[in-house]
Amino acid sequence: MFRDLRNIVSKELKELLRDPKILIGMIVVPLVMFPIIGLVIRGSMESTQQRLQRLEVGLLNFDKGSIAEDLTEFLSTYIIVKAINASSVEEAGEIMQSETNATDLIVIPSGFSENVSVEAEAFIDVYSIFSGTGGFAETASSSAVAGYLEYYKRQRAPDPFQTVSKSIIKGKPTDVPPSMLFTIMYSQVFALPVTISVLLIFSMQIAATSVASEKEEKTLETLLSLPISRFTILSGKLIGSIIVAAVGAVAIIVGLNYYMGSFMLMGDIVGSVDLAAVGLAPTLVGYLVLGASVFMALLSALALAIIISAFADDVRGAQSIVGYLYTVIMLPMLVIMFADFNSLPLAAKIVLLAIPYTHPMLAAQASLTGDYLTAILGVGYLILFTIALLYIAAKLFSTEKILTVKLKLRGLRLRRKTRSPREV
Repeated sequence: MFRDLRNIVSKELKELLRDPKILIGMIVVPLVMFPIIGLVIRGSMESTQQRLQRLEVGLLNFDKGSIAEDLTEFLSTYIIVKAINASSVEEAGEIMQSETNATDLIVIPSGFSENVSVEAEAFIDVYSIFSGTGGFAETASSSAVAGYLEYYKRQRAPDPFQTVSKSIIKGKPTDVPPSMLFTIMYSQVFALPVTISVLLIFSMQIAATSVASEKEEKTLETLLSLPISRFTILSGKLIGSIIVAAVGAVAIIVGLNYYMGSFMLMGDIVGSVDLAAVGLAPTLVGYLVLGASVFMALLSALALAIIISAFADDVRGAQSIVGYLYTVIMLPMLVIMFADFNSLPLAAKIVLLAIPYTHPMLAAQASLTGDYLTAILGVGYLILFTIALLYIAAKLFSTEKILTVKLKLRGLRLRRKTRSPREV
């Protein structure tokens, strides 16, 4: 029994390891993908550290007292403090975004120095400008500012004042602490890219298996020999792909709606946070942009799977070839999950933006933050990419190449096998 089992296992290993496509997917892809992800995340962390070394904050001082001036002088020894001349927090936030690189605003209220002097209750408000990227840099600056204020407080006994963390969302001040927003956005940054990636991968598997199974069972030859135009056959497959893409896009939108609803409920329980009131609930425009981005990404993925499946002789070969593309899908997913896209080096941004499947993940962020420009440009890029793939697919179906084209790696392996007996 054990000998038979050993023989079966040996046979399966030889068959699997004999195929170069499987070896590439098992060895080459991980050796390439994970170092690239590591380099991107390292670049993001280095960028964040450099940002903290030249940290810049805005200061809105309504007090002008001695302790407020002492606090300002203390902070200036560690970070860059920009005095903001404004009559309100909202006006100060607009000035900061247009005239400075500050990411946080310290507001010292009137009467602060007097209250501290008599050891009465005193507060300082620290507003963090919320960008919605969900990366480490999103809270790094606010944590650093809070650390400097805490260090200043330790110089006095008892603690002279309390620090209240707040946020500025889309130019509007809100009492929601940045830590809570970060938790919500970080969960969104984890869940949506994973959902989109899984949807793309499963859709490509289904499309590739559909064409490859027809080639393996010889039904594709029969289909192409029927008195039906090749354009009609391709159109039928593409319409089926469009239906799958549409259903997938709707599923993403519906899922996002329930997903965000769960966070709205969580916000009500934790801190009475109404995401719609603070401008973080997806709007109709956000849903439309996200839906269009996901739809075009799915359609392009399905068209690409149809093209690639033409290079396979059977279902197993098609799935093996399509597996090479999983790296292209998973790379932007992992980068966006663990790094702040805005803080990445320019070269890394260009590479990620060149990958079509990065854009629906960025559109998912834009649906909440309202920054639609990059998402709309991404939809345009996906449309051009999809048109190019559809043109290639049409060329394949217009000739007999759909039946005869083969992957070179497999051809090289077959030639080696047929050459060796003559050499013997």
